[in-house]
Amino acid sequence: MFKRIQYIDDLVINWIGRLHTPILNKIMVVTSQLGTKGAIWLLLCIPFMVNPSTRVIAVNFLVALGLTSACGEGIIKHLVCRMRPCHKLEDDELIVKRPDFYSFPSGHTASSFSVFAVALFRCDQPVWISILVLAVLISFSRIYLRVHYLTDVLCGIVLGIVCGCISIRIMDQLIVGILFGS
Repeated sequence: MFKRIQYIDDLVINWIGRLHTPILNKIMVVTSQLGTKGAIWLLLCIPFMVNPSTRVIAVNFLVALGLTSACGEGIIKHLVCRMRPCHKLEDDELIVKRPDFYSFPSGHTASSFSVFAVALFRCDQPVWISILVLAVLISFSRIYLRVHYLTDVLCGIVLGIVCGCISIRIMDQLIVGILFGS
């Protein structure tokens, strides 16, 4: 089964590789960098943190990001130890520098979709749709740049949504505990 999954992952990487153009390469590098260390999502927290009525949402984003990072980067990557697709490439085929750490799941994707999950249940439609569009673009950029396989990204989506939903549950329990002392 793992050989079949790897075969499909390789097909997708090769197919997307045919889309490469110099201008699209630059766009995808910038798009990917937005998700590095959750930078765009941490910046997103600032306006939410400034407004007292959305401060809880900002904290919820931070809890989701922390939980996602702990699970994905801290645990799963080191259990699975999957090498990145870029390690199969020659140096002249690389668009970005080869990351040294493991591939599965995609941390950029997981963090993006953890924020999306919180936004979906806590924000108005224009906000969560904007976050979804950016999350999808960041996720696609990771495959485009050949630093992740499709399955890394798909599992990153699942991990992010699960962690985002767990963070909502944690925040709801904290708020109930604070309001009712239980």
